[in-house]
Amino acid sequence: MATALADPSPEQLQSIRATLASPQRLKTEVLAGLVVALALIPEAIAFSIIAGVDPQVGLFASFTMAVTISIVGGRPAMISAATGAVALVIAPLVRSHGVNYFVAAVILAGVFQIVLGLAGVAKLMRFIPRSVMVGFVNALAILIFSAQVPELINVPWMVYPLTALALLIIFGLPKLTKAVPAPLVAIIILTLVAAVAAIKVPTVGDKGELPHSLPSFFIPNVPFSLETLQIIFPFALAMALVGLLESLMTAKLVDDVTDTRSPKGREAWGQGIANIVTGFFGGMGGCAMIGQTMINVKASGGRTRISTFLAGSLLLVLVVAFGGLVSQIPMAALVAVMIFVSVATFDWHSIRPSTLKMMPKSETAVMLATVLVVVATHNLAIGVGVGVLVAMVLFARRVAHLVRVERSVSGDNDGGTATYTVTGELFFASSNELYTQFEYAHDPRHVVIDLAASHVWDASTVASLDAIAEKYRHHGKDVQVTGLNEASAAMRRRLGGKLGGGH
Repeated sequence: MATALADPSPEQLQSIRATLASPQRLKTEVLAGLVVALALIPEAIAFSIIAGVDPQVGLFASFTMAVTISIVGGRPAMISAATGAVALVIAPLVRSHGVNYFVAAVILAGVFQIVLGLAGVAKLMRFIPRSVMVGFVNALAILIFSAQVPELINVPWMVYPLTALALLIIFGLPKLTKAVPAPLVAIIILTLVAAVAAIKVPTVGDKGELPHSLPSFFIPNVPFSLETLQIIFPFALAMALVGLLESLMTAKLVDDVTDTRSPKGREAWGQGIANIVTGFFGGMGGCAMIGQTMINVKASGGRTRISTFLAGSLLLVLVVAFGGLVSQIPMAALVAVMIFVSVATFDWHSIRPSTLKMMPKSETAVMLATVLVVVATHNLAIGVGVGVLVAMVLFARRVAHLVRVERSVSGDNDGGTATYTVTGELFFASSNELYTQFEYAHDPRHVVIDLAASHVWDASTVASLDAIAEKYRHHGKDVQVTGLNEASAAMRRRLGGKLGGGH
């Protein structure tokens, strides 16, 4: 009996069959999908404007992306839809060549993502340090918050009390009950208040006209030629890489939030399939959306593919069948929801004085570099790339200084031997300094370099060893390198004496 009453495990919460068998959990998934669908509408319209296309292109893309990824994706409960990052990448192509080339690029980007997913690109996630991940999350929270600021500037004064009321509901209601998602309650109450009191504030309808028909199959009217490929290739590749990076980073974040694991390879090629489907319905393509994903997972309790599927399905129903009602939702309600998401997403622990004091300065530098670049460029891919690069440089610098060289001399200068014991990892950053650690002029005729406590990682180290030996020979002394492990010895045999240059 105790087992039957026990709380379900995180894995069981992801089970569609178990969710369908539980009215309570099914209600949570349905309401989570509804909240996300409402939040997606103004975002999709805004991203369409950024890309330079009709609002229905972004709305239909959000529908097809969410529904498709709910079936083929690897991360349950993660929301994929039209995104700002993809819009920024693809906008120049829309301006220069029009919608048909733009849709062709979306389809090609999907093909690239499938190829990269099957090639195992998701495995590269292991090389993204935790400090970059923290920077990614914090930067995203800042971008989500900053995107709401324009909605609070030069607006009727009633926007402010309505936003405050929505925030009070969103933060306060969960302390009383979690039966209904607080963001949904806030959206309904603010819409009723604005309608009953006839309060004139910006609404969803002000963002753009909602579509009145269903999406239809679309084949881009472009020449099937090498010239077309040359035009769309760079945009498609950039879109594929940006989309995969954001999606895989978001999937990893959801893994942490839900205490579960997901197949990242499947998520990668699933994103590709979703973009191909979206392209053939005339959509603008997209990727995972961390803001809407956090609404689904953190704010609303969504855990399965059901909430993702319903987010896309209900989005289409809302804009086509209930467009008149949806267009009356005050933007203040959705702004409050996104402010809550930004607060919930930010890793506040990472900036506590006690944490900053405890963390190595290099880790903090990597986190700050990631945040600053993302916020400055509004491009998560560039920020993560810079963060990883900074982490690599600082790691190499730190490891390089861990190499120690100890010298001992036995006998006199004529018959004696100088032994150098090298400890640490030898690669380009450390081996360049290795050359300067020897007493070439003052050592006895025989010199032994003991590398038993070291490992030779690259050609730079082999070249340094050659240069050291050559300089000793120039002083009329012989050098013996000992203690090489099998891999290091093999590398030295293969490259030794063949690199030239020296110092």
